[in-house]
Amino acid sequence: MDTNIFIVFGIILLTVTLFVWGKIRSDIVALSSLVLLVLSGILTPEEGLSGFSNPVVVMIVCLFIVGGGIFQTGLAKMISTKILTLAGGNQFKLFVLVMLVTGGIGGFVSNTGTVALMLPIVMSMATDASTDSRRFLMPMAFASSLGLLTLISTPPNLIINDALISGGFEGLSFFSFLPVGLITLTIGILLLWPLSKILVSGRDKEKSAVKKNKSLNQLASEYQLADNLYRVQIEKESPFVNKTLQELNISQKYNVSILEIRRINARNRFHKTVDMKMAGPSSTLKEDDILYVLGSFNDVSSLIDANGLTWVDTHKTEGNGNLTSASKTGGLAFSEIGIAEVVLMSTSKLINKCVKESNFRQLYNVNILGIQRKDGYILQDVKDERMFSGDVLLVQGKWTDIEKLNEETSEWVVAGQPMENALKIPRDHKAPIAAAIMVMMIVAMVFNIVPNVIATMIAALLMIILGCFRNVESAYKSINWESTFLFAGMFPLAIAMEKTGASDLIANAIVNGLSQFGPGVVLAGIYLATSILTMFISNTATAVLFAPIALQSAITVGVSPYPFLFAVTVAASMCFASPFATPPNALVMSAGRYKFMDYIKVGLPLQLIVGIIMVFLLPLLFPL
Repeated sequence: MDTNIFIVFGIILLTVTLFVWGKIRSDIVALSSLVLLVLSGILTPEEGLSGFSNPVVVMIVCLFIVGGGIFQTGLAKMISTKILTLAGGNQFKLFVLVMLVTGGIGGFVSNTGTVALMLPIVMSMATDASTDSRRFLMPMAFASSLGLLTLISTPPNLIINDALISGGFEGLSFFSFLPVGLITLTIGILLLWPLSKILVSGRDKEKSAVKKNKSLNQLASEYQLADNLYRVQIEKESPFVNKTLQELNISQKYNVSILEIRRINARNRFHKTVDMKMAGPSSTLKEDDILYVLGSFNDVSSLIDANGLTWVDTHKTEGNGNLTSASKTGGLAFSEIGIAEVVLMSTSKLINKCVKESNFRQLYNVNILGIQRKDGYILQDVKDERMFSGDVLLVQGKWTDIEKLNEETSEWVVAGQPMENALKIPRDHKAPIAAAIMVMMIVAMVFNIVPNVIATMIAALLMIILGCFRNVESAYKSINWESTFLFAGMFPLAIAMEKTGASDLIANAIVNGLSQFGPGVVLAGIYLATSILTMFISNTATAVLFAPIALQSAITVGVSPYPFLFAVTVAASMCFASPFATPPNALVMSAGRYKFMDYIKVGLPLQLIVGIIMVFLLPLLFPL
């Protein structure tokens, strides 16, 4: 036997041992196995690095961006809210719905694409339901493979169909897999509900020591924005119409501050229905503009009475505004304009200056809304307050301008991570665009208009170009590099097994050794061998290897090849005991904070039970 085969098996054993040990990150283990295969001379550097150009890896990266766009636009939250409503607060119903929706979509779209679409939805749903997403993410990934409902559900289905036609047998119909898929999905739901409890056991005791970063709602509540912020509308006869704020000198006359100007526009439904603008000295006011005014009730009342303005009903939303979230923050939506805290250093030029004399607004394009000094808050007449070392300023401005404050490190420290808060604010007005991109991608994949990898690349680019992300950087941040490198690092192992003949050795040994015991045992052997090999090489490669072996074995023992070939496709698709066995398993690994042993504890029992049931059922569904 070739020495290289022993080296490959040794590297596999070492890799699996390190995965189980769990002390080293999975992507580092995968890259280490890649390096060992190259250093041992089994693979050339080009073969070792081929995983990074593999279409599946590129597709995973693009799908992370698509999923990020679905999350950023609030589309995930909208869909998850519908699922939550259907579940009615029942955890089991919620679990079943997630499994059915994922399995149903997975019957027509690649399981990788299905999981990428469902990942942000399930994460959002778990947050809204105040439950641990770990219980849903791994089962959701498994459901995408369990939903083996149609001919196009997974590549192994197409491979066995080609093998049958090439062998002179009748090809399979589009829904030949439906009975198998319904059975596997049902088994999955029944088994994974109790098994998934393992994923959340003991989690309540874990207290994360994450640094505290106040949420936007917390800041708004702390500085009582909801109590001091009012919305007023400019009427037709108001003297404010066509005047700038500098001309009107509102702050000096009425002791209030105009923070934002909202202007309804008449663009189509794929664009914002409301323009939000920071109020500055050069801002020109128009009829029907809604002003966000910060000040006491009496001062705002004086402003309204003297200038032909009207109060805007607290319960009235602007355009497609979210009333619930807006009401918590005094109406501020934070999609384009945000708030943050700034702590003044003793070296700051602002020390001992009044807010109105500091030219802070003119220099940095942000407003100072309030001051926290020791244990107290200064929220009225802020413009007349002097600033001192250690004061915490609540500032408001465009997110990009707030981020620029970090450049003045000798002046102040920006508390928390404002841009992280900005990224959490859904770009709701882009949700229809994200939905359209998602639908177009699914249609392209279902009807094979373009290759799947190209469909996902187009979708990812459109998500960025059409503004579903705040910036390109946030799109890149949505990519989970650990999962990407894990999968890219494991691909060369499949090449090494095929190149050295290790995979052929496993396949032939099992089939040849069992043929004397009858067709049922041979079928079980093919299923087992396919299932084991899929843990180390892709399910597509395994199906390509085993399809002709299964066909020839059936002919040799004189029985129908259909149950044998179905055994290959089911075993190749139902691999749950490893995070790198299939792209869906890898996609949820980091999001669910799973370890390799989590897949063993939950996925291995499922894989074994599905295998045992299928070995007995397939000859009944497709008689020998």
